[in-house]
Amino acid sequence: MTERGLWGGALALLLLTPEASLAQQVPEAAAAQLFAPPLGEPMTYRVTTRRVSRSGTLISFTLVYALQWQGAGRGYRLDTVLRRIESDARPELAGQLTALFQPLVGETVSYLVDAGGRSVALADPAQLWARVGQRTQDLAAAAATPEAQQIAALLAALPDAEREKLLTADIRALVAPANASFAAAASDDVDIRQEGGNRTAAKSERAELASGTLDIETLWTVDTAAGLVLIERRQSWMRGPDTGARTLVEERVRALTPGDPGSGPG
Repeated sequence: MTERGLWGGALALLLLTPEASLAQQVPEAAAAQLFAPPLGEPMTYRVTTRRVSRSGTLISFTLVYALQWQGAGRGYRLDTVLRRIESDARPELAGQLTALFQPLVGETVSYLVDAGGRSVALADPAQLWARVGQRTQDLAAAAATPEAQQIAALLAALPDAEREKLLTADIRALVAPANASFAAAASDDVDIRQEGGNRTAAKSERAELASGTLDIETLWTVDTAAGLVLIERRQSWMRGPDTGARTLVEERVRALTPGDPGSGPG
């Protein structure tokens, strides 16, 4: 598989991400999670995906967001801005990856979250897509390769429900009561530790494939006072059938830190 095809597949997987598809299936036990995000404080949210390239090395793709919470009626409003996109892939591939999300760079995307943190929705999806729609069309028209044109056209043609799924997945993962995978893990017999105000949960899964054994390890660290997921790390390891040696084939890390990310690399 080419690297372009690999990242096109990553886009498809993003649309089917468990956090989005299970958003309405959060276990009732999650209702006990306190949700009180810090208001008016700038935060940085980095979402990094690493995958094995055709050369056998891991290449990364990171979305860097600026976040700020404020009160809105009985719930909250979260304003986010995609400040930049970072990648350590070859320059030509990195440029194409950046172009795919370029219509959203610099745009304020706002979300409404209920008081308990269990409901996450775009504040004004129609207005948002009206602003970025023309940019997406321009991107598809200007794309230099068939692969980029196809993916850009896919973004432009997404139904409203799929667009919302795409844009809310990372935010649902950030809000602990709405994070279906964390809530499900917390309900299982997994390793859970409490250190000060943070709760860490670790879960391991295994699947037997024709090419070997796939180990999936997921770690969550939650600020229990704010109800926000500070770190979510999911790693997929392939274990060879002969030697048993493990190779990291995919990793996704979502990390929340205080402060504004600024506009330059960092």
